[in-house]
Amino acid sequence: MKALVYHGPGKKAWEDVPNPAIKDPTDAIVKVEVTTICGTDLHILKGDVPAVTDGRILGHEGVGVVTEVGSDCKSVKVGDRVIISCISKCGTCDYCKAGLPSHCKTLGGIGWIFGHLIDGTQAEYVRVPYADNGLIPLPEGVSAEQGTMLSDILPTGYEIGVLNGAVKNGDVVAVIGAGPVGLAAIMTARTAGAAKIIAVDGNKFRLDQSRDFGATETIEAGENVVQALRELSHDGLGVDVAIEAVGLPATFGTALESVRPGGHVANIGVHGESVEFPIERHWINNLTITTGLVNAITAPELLEDIKEGAIAPEKFVTHQFPFGQFEEAYDTFANAAEQEALKVVITNLQ
Repeated sequence: MKALVYHGPGKKAWEDVPNPAIKDPTDAIVKVEVTTICGTDLHILKGDVPAVTDGRILGHEGVGVVTEVGSDCKSVKVGDRVIISCISKCGTCDYCKAGLPSHCKTLGGIGWIFGHLIDGTQAEYVRVPYADNGLIPLPEGVSAEQGTMLSDILPTGYEIGVLNGAVKNGDVVAVIGAGPVGLAAIMTARTAGAAKIIAVDGNKFRLDQSRDFGATETIEAGENVVQALRELSHDGLGVDVAIEAVGLPATFGTALESVRPGGHVANIGVHGESVEFPIERHWINNLTITTGLVNAITAPELLEDIKEGAIAPEKFVTHQFPFGQFEEAYDTFANAAEQEALKVVITNLQ
C-alpha cells in the first residue's frame, strides 16, 4: 500500500510500505477513505516529537471502512464505516474508567499513539488497536469529511476549551487564536450557551471565518487586546472564560490578563517553551487554570449535534486533495495563512 512516511526532521515521503496486519485479537484493519493533517504532524516534521522515529507512518485522524477484525472484536464488523478516534484506549484501566483515556495505562500512559508510537492514518490502510473502543460508527447522513473532524479537532476544542473552561449560559468567552482548534472551541462554545464569543487573531481571514463559526465579536491581535477584551465583558472586569488556542507565552499571557476574578483560563495550545505565571498578582483572583490532552470521549455527543444541525464541521474544510497529492496538501497546510487554509482533507474515495 501507499503511505506518508516520516524519515526524520524535515523529511517525509509518499511511498510503498507493507499492508498492516492483525497483531492482537482486539485489532481491526480499516481502509482509510478520508484523512487530514494536524498541527501536531507539523511539529513532528520539525523534530519536536523525538518519540516519532524514522519509518513511522504519520496521521491520527480519519474515516474509513473496516476490512478485517480480530477474534476478540465484539461490536466492530467488517464493512462498518467508522470514525477513527485519535485516542486509543483499552477501556478497562483506571484512567479509561475515569474518562481519561488519553492516559490509558495499558498503552503505557498515553492514548495518542497513531502517527506517534504506532503507524497512523495517512495511509491506504491502518491497524487500529482496541478497535471496539477506538472506532466510532459513522451514522447515515454524516459525511466522511464531517466525521474526520470528530477524530480530534472538534473534541479537542470542546473538551479542553469549552468543558474545561466550564462555559455556561450567558458567559462572555474569549478565544485567543482562531486557527482550527480555536474555531472548534468557538463553534462548540456557541452550543454551550455563551452569550458573547470574542475571537482574537492576527490573521484577517481567520477572523472573518470565525464569525461563520459563531464568534459575535473579533479583535485583531495587537497591543491593546487585553483592554479591548475587558471592554467587551459584562462590567469591564474581564471575560468569564479565556480559551488559549495558540501555545505561545504571549497568548497565554493575554488569556491570563483578560479573565475576570473567579474566571477560567482553559489552555488548549501546545506550548514549546515556558510561560510566565505571575502568581504574586493572581493568587488573589480565584482563577481556575486548566490544561489537557483530548480524550475524544465526547464524539458521540458531537455526532448528535451534527445530525441535529447544531454544528457544521464541514466548514473547517477549505482544501481537498487526492491521496496522491499528500506533498501538496502538506505544503498548503504548512503555509495556512498565505493559502487561507483551515483544514485540508485528503481523500481516497473513488
